[in-house]
Amino acid sequence: MARAKGLIMASSGALLWGVSGTVAQHLFQQVHIPAAWLVTLRLMISGAVFLLLSMRQEGSKVWKIWLDGKFIGQILIFGVFGMLGVQFTYFASIESGNAAIATLLQYLAPLFILIYSIIWKKTRLFLMDFIGAVLALAGTYFLLTGGDSSQLTVSPKGFIWGLMSGISLAFYTLYSGPLLKRCSVQVIMGWGMLVGGAGMNLIHPIWAAPSIPWSPSTIGSILFVVLLGTLAAFYLYIGSLRHIEPHEASLLSCTEPISAIISSVIWLSVPFNYFQILGAGLIVLMTIIVSIKPVKRSESSAQETSTL
Repeated sequence: MARAKGLIMASSGALLWGVSGTVAQHLFQQVHIPAAWLVTLRLMISGAVFLLLSMRQEGSKVWKIWLDGKFIGQILIFGVFGMLGVQFTYFASIESGNAAIATLLQYLAPLFILIYSIIWKKTRLFLMDFIGAVLALAGTYFLLTGGDSSQLTVSPKGFIWGLMSGISLAFYTLYSGPLLKRCSVQVIMGWGMLVGGAGMNLIHPIWAAPSIPWSPSTIGSILFVVLLGTLAAFYLYIGSLRHIEPHEASLLSCTEPISAIISSVIWLSVPFNYFQILGAGLIVLMTIIVSIKPVKRSESSAQETSTL
């Protein structure tokens, strides 16, 4: 029962992440809410709630990280370039394109981690690494061209933001590893979100709400992105690690792009042809391959990506 609970929690968290991207697309493109403002709101509220929950469990330990000068620098870098970097580039890609393609481009992060490991860490290249890279490149081609190389299915701006989202997620994953050895996931997530939100406040303050018709539907959509697509999704995913292995949760996170595609096509009528479906399948397959091979690397990678 505990294992089944963990599997359901991990899948549900990933599903909420995917659907929240579609809801965000609705807010950006139909309600005209700026992505920067929604990112600020999302990070500030979610970060504050995570820290409040952490204080109930860990008490004063939540604040002790600020007594270590080196750790302060690390959490500031993680919050701005990791947490904020991932959130803003992902939402900017959605705003300029669509949630389905933005989510799949973000899932190219394992490819960027592989490139980093080979170039800077001199990691040995396995056959499955090469296969994963080929799948990622082929999947991206079909996803962006829809089988017709003369045109793109998403704007160049949306594509660039999507690639930056994948790179940011790779940095986020790699940089969070050492931090997690010193503090709990909830504390790192909470402070990372608050630091990122504070940085975003300098660009688009949370109190500078957009001038739009504030209908119940709009408010409900915003609450969905902040509460269900962020707080509940992270809580479910992190909570699942008490019942299943990190690499299992990482594999189940592939539910995210699938839910983003289905919800975008059904709700927002986003066009998605057979070639794009093929491209999406190849990228998801690449993610699965990277998550399960070889044993030592997969366990390390899954442990790091458990904070996503």
